[in-house]
Amino acid sequence: MTKSREEILKKLINMQYTRNEMEFKRGVFRAKGDTLEVYPSDQNERAIRVEFWGDEIEKITEINPLTGKTIGLREHVMIFPNSHYVTQDEKMERALVTIEEELQERIKYFKDNNKLIEAQRIEERTNFDLEMLKETGFCQGIENYSRHISRKSSSEVHHLHF
Repeated sequence: MTKSREEILKKLINMQYTRNEMEFKRGVFRAKGDTLEVYPSDQNERAIRVEFWGDEIEKITEINPLTGKTIGLREHVMIFPNSHYVTQDEKMERALVTIEEELQERIKYFKDNNKLIEAQRIEERTNFDLEMLKETGFCQGIENYSRHISRKSSSEVHHLHF
């Protein structure tokens, strides 16, 4: 299968996996040369090693994440997001708009009730979260925005398949 290593790395990051060359744990990937290792967030004792030859996937191996020893060869694997709150770009764009609309309603409510400090706090916190969502697709406390983000059909499943 032809799939760019860089394309897979970007997809893993979008799925909330983090790159860490030293600490290999669930929800982490590491990339050295033509080898990519992913420790899927839904696994306890198995990780995936993908070996590339240019943009071609040469070999997919299921490995023991502690020892690196091969458990078996795989023709394909499916890696699920590290977060339940991974969504498509257009869904996130719509969520950002509805979060902003709700923010303006809350600010107006606080100001109308002479709660200026509360209005300032919610504005600062939410604007920071909105910036993080725009830049990374994630923020601390993202579950607080799940109502806005999850406006998707149950048939939409986001995963990485190779």
